[in-house]
This record gives sequence, structure tokens and C-alpha cells, in this order.
Amino acid sequence: MSTLIHKIKHEFMKVLPPTIFFFIILHIVALIRGLMIKGSGVDLPVSASVLIASMILGKSVLVADMLPFINRFPDKPLIWNVTWKTLMYAVVALVVHYLERLYEYWKEAPSLIDANSLLWSSMNWPRFWAIQILLVTLIFMYCVIAELARVIGRDRLKVMFVGPLPPMQR
Repeated sequence: MSTLIHKIKHEFMKVLPPTIFFFIILHIVALIRGLMIKGSGVDLPVSASVLIASMILGKSVLVADMLPFINRFPDKPLIWNVTWKTLMYAVVALVVHYLERLYEYWKEAPSLIDANSLLWSSMNWPRFWAIQILLVTLIFMYCVIAELARVIGRDRLKVMFVGPLPPMQR
């Protein structure tokens, strides 16, 4: 039984950093989106939906990292893997962002095809692409940090950012 608990703890500790990162950046995106649509009568996502989305994204990143093609350029300069992973994660973010908008229109339309047509005709595309650019920028930051951690080690990166941690007292 302790092996199962150890495995669950290990998986939880692996999913925690990307989940916290995406929780913070999705709140930033929600705040910026809220500022852009202020006064339009459109509802904003609440923290609970942002939490669920960040947990999904955090686990998705870990699953994607296990795919053989995601770490495509491990022996090249870091920019290769950072760019590749940013592109892969950005495509997923684009699809999720589009589907999120589509779902909002689907609630009003009689069918998915009608919802998609309504979305295409009434979407504020500059706002959509502004949010997408923000997401890509934040995903790029995540990929830079993740690649640095992969190359120099998480512990060393932690020490470089926050300094040596005090010894644990028992």
C-alpha cells in the first residue's frame, strides 16, 4: 500500500508545477480578457473553471512530455526544443480556446454546425488573436523554464531562482 501512496505522491508532485503555472497564467488571461470585454455583458470564467482548466493543462503537458516526438531536439541548443514544444502546446491552446468559444455559441444555436457558423460570423477576431498571442507568449515562458530545468536540473534551477533553501529541521 505504501508503494501506491508513494506513486500517487510522486505523480502529484510532477503535476503540481505546471498546474500552478497554468493556474496563474490563466487567471492573467481571464483578467486581461475581462478588461477587454468590460461593459459588453459577457460573463467571465470564475476561479473554479480556471482551476479545472489549469489542472487539465497541467496533466496534458505531462502526458505530452511522454510522447516520443515532443522532445524532438534534445541535443541541439535549447531554442529548438523550446520552439517545438511552444508550437505543440500552442496548437493545443488554440484548439481549446476555439472550442471554448464554440461551446458558448452552441448553448444558443440548435446544432454544432449552426454554432460554428454563428461563431465565425460574430467572433471578435482581433480579441481572439490577442488572447492567443498572450497564451503563446506565456506558454513560451513555461517551455523555457521547463527546458532549463531539464538540462540543469530542477534543484539547481530552484537554487538559482530562490537561493539555497534552509536545511529542514526534524
